[in-house]
Amino acid sequence: MKRHSVLIGFTLILALSACSSNDGGKSSGTTGNTEMNTDGNLTDEGKVMNLNAAQFKELVWDYAKHADTWDFKGDLPVIVDFYADWCRPCKMVAPIMDELAAEYKGKIRIYKIDTEKEKELARVFNIRSIPAVLFIPKEGKPQMSVGALPKPTFIQAITDVLLVK
Repeated sequence: MKRHSVLIGFTLILALSACSSNDGGKSSGTTGNTEMNTDGNLTDEGKVMNLNAAQFKELVWDYAKHADTWDFKGDLPVIVDFYADWCRPCKMVAPIMDELAAEYKGKIRIYKIDTEKEKELARVFNIRSIPAVLFIPKEGKPQMSVGALPKPTFIQAITDVLLVK
């Protein structure tokens, strides 16, 4: 799609096996936490937060207004985990994301996007296999990884791509 051509240029990093199994729709053991602060805004508090398309446009990138250019809105680097509840590799990644959110509290934000509920976002990022993880540094272009990665690989990407120590 021409309008989303900026996404085609993202580099796939650390690509591993994609999710292809189905466990009958059972929910993952980890759920993201979205909390509101006293101003009515989302707050991370060292937790993974589930986002919908409207929240993504507000907090990360408004792809409807800036389809041809990357215009990151965040104040901290971000990891976006594209997942589905039925995906077994996604369930393996979920506790790692929870650990990383707590360990890197105040340094990065971690968001989850349910590709079954947020099909528009899945289309915008051309998600064809899950888990798919988008690493968004404060400066520069995002990079996508596909597949269930071990925690040390996520830590390496946080250091190398997000430039967070």
